[in-house]
Amino acid sequence: MDDFSWLGLPVEEAARRLLGCELERTLGPETLRVRIVETEAYSQDDPASHTFSGRTARNEAMFLGPGHAYVYLSYGIHSCLNIVVGREGVGEGVLIRAAEPLEGRDTMALLRGRGGVALTNGPGKLGQALAIDLGLSGHDVALAPLRLLRRPPLGEERVVVTTRIGITKAAELPRRFYDRDSGYVSVRARPVAR
Repeated sequence: MDDFSWLGLPVEEAARRLLGCELERTLGPETLRVRIVETEAYSQDDPASHTFSGRTARNEAMFLGPGHAYVYLSYGIHSCLNIVVGREGVGEGVLIRAAEPLEGRDTMALLRGRGGVALTNGPGKLGQALAIDLGLSGHDVALAPLRLLRRPPLGEERVVVTTRIGITKAAELPRRFYDRDSGYVSVRARPVAR
């Protein structure tokens, strides 16, 4: 079982490190598996983070330490998955914005009501395709039914760094990371200077 100490990193490094890792979702006898291709970093001192105003019942999972899931509803409808990173007691997480289907594509398409690239190329779409719900918030992602599988890091030449999208506060921060080679990235954007 993974202790996820490899995610005890500054949030931007953890967001970059999660690229190429896999999520495995067990639904009854079926396994769905995807490769993470786009992430966004959120730290406790970040005005766009759900933990910016402190610990609450809603964001409690973000303080559990690396290797836990934090799930929230976007617009009260779409379940969005974050992986908690950093140190226990500090509210930091990485939003999983997009992933490439590897296994169980037909079931994902049934859950989404569509297939193709639109299957998992956005955080709400990914949540629907993997049947993510609020009941998974606080879940230890070393365990079924939702596991995070560590894979080798992507080479630097494949990682694109941009500002975050879909937010209004601190949107200028270079905290969005994606795999240049993936067709499942939600929105391609001009890289920020490194």
